[in-house]
Amino acid sequence: MKERLPNIRLLLTGGGTGGHLFPAVAAAQEFLRQMPDTQVLFVGTRRKMDTKSLGAYGFASDNIRCYGLKGKNPLELFKTLVTLPVSLYQAGRIIRRFRPNIILGVGGYVTGPVVVAGKIFGIPTVIHEQNSVPGLANRKLGYFVDRVCLSLPGSGSEFPGEKISYTGNPVRRNILELAKNLPRRATSNSKKTLLVLGGSQGAKAVNKLVSEALQSLPYTVMEGFRVIHQTGEQDYRAVRDGYASKGVESLVQPFFTDMAEIYSQADLLVSRAGATTLAEIAVLGKPAILIPYPSAADKHQEKNGNHYASGGGAVVLRQHELTASKLADNIQILMSDEGRLLEMSKAMKMLAFPDAAEKIVACCLNVMEMKGK
Repeated sequence: MKERLPNIRLLLTGGGTGGHLFPAVAAAQEFLRQMPDTQVLFVGTRRKMDTKSLGAYGFASDNIRCYGLKGKNPLELFKTLVTLPVSLYQAGRIIRRFRPNIILGVGGYVTGPVVVAGKIFGIPTVIHEQNSVPGLANRKLGYFVDRVCLSLPGSGSEFPGEKISYTGNPVRRNILELAKNLPRRATSNSKKTLLVLGGSQGAKAVNKLVSEALQSLPYTVMEGFRVIHQTGEQDYRAVRDGYASKGVESLVQPFFTDMAEIYSQADLLVSRAGATTLAEIAVLGKPAILIPYPSAADKHQEKNGNHYASGGGAVVLRQHELTASKLADNIQILMSDEGRLLEMSKAMKMLAFPDAAEKIVACCLNVMEMKGK
């Protein structure tokens, strides 16, 4: 086997949501763990979330002007198409300057121009798909890239079979380290902890449902557990004040920066069914009530959630069928049944891919080797 390059120049592209960015961060961290001299550059959008998230991990970043195609009205679609040549030019300029050995795309519309520009320059290219239903950019790119890394069963039919590697969805190092050291029971005192993850796309409905559900439960039930609730900025005060008025023991914040610490306290989650969150809680063995975002493209959140529910690690409740009363019943049943929580925890662990980042790095190195880069 050829000696692997110690000084790899890795260009990652994608973003727009944490679900795209965090797997890219996990892959970059694994490259650096194996090859500390790796130089990393992220190419994303100009959204504040991209630059803020990447800055927190100390990675260099650049951006291009780019817009999405899917679900746009005619005027927005025209704007996107007119901007594409500019996107390609800007991506090519970045590639010429950085001179990457490998380009890894993690989804989102910015991935398209960057990966296509990379192919024009003859750079080895790999894409990673987090969801059970591939996004539009990855579906189109699958026929041009050298390798396609998939997270969940069911999405392989969208790509050429000879290019597919099932790697799982990579999880950040701090989450992996937490998974190694988690006690069997998250809460050390007598009270269990319910973690509610709102604060992202479409979370207003989740915040309202959970808040109303918990406020409707009798005090004799609520005194048995506490709540940690991430709400996002818009609903923060309403949720916090609602809990306070009903005497619900809670920690409510718009966002939590140290998710490893927050995850470590949770005995049960209520969450959307984003692929990255599911990958993280699977590695940690955290049972969950999942409320898929109903407007997610191609209903990919519902399909994500069903995969974990069929494996026994989660319960899926569809938003259009859900009431605060029904959610309260599910929370009460699970929080009062430690045996069920333990079974679900073990099932979640069985669905995890703790070595996903290692597999993605191996794919990238293999492609580089084949291409002589």
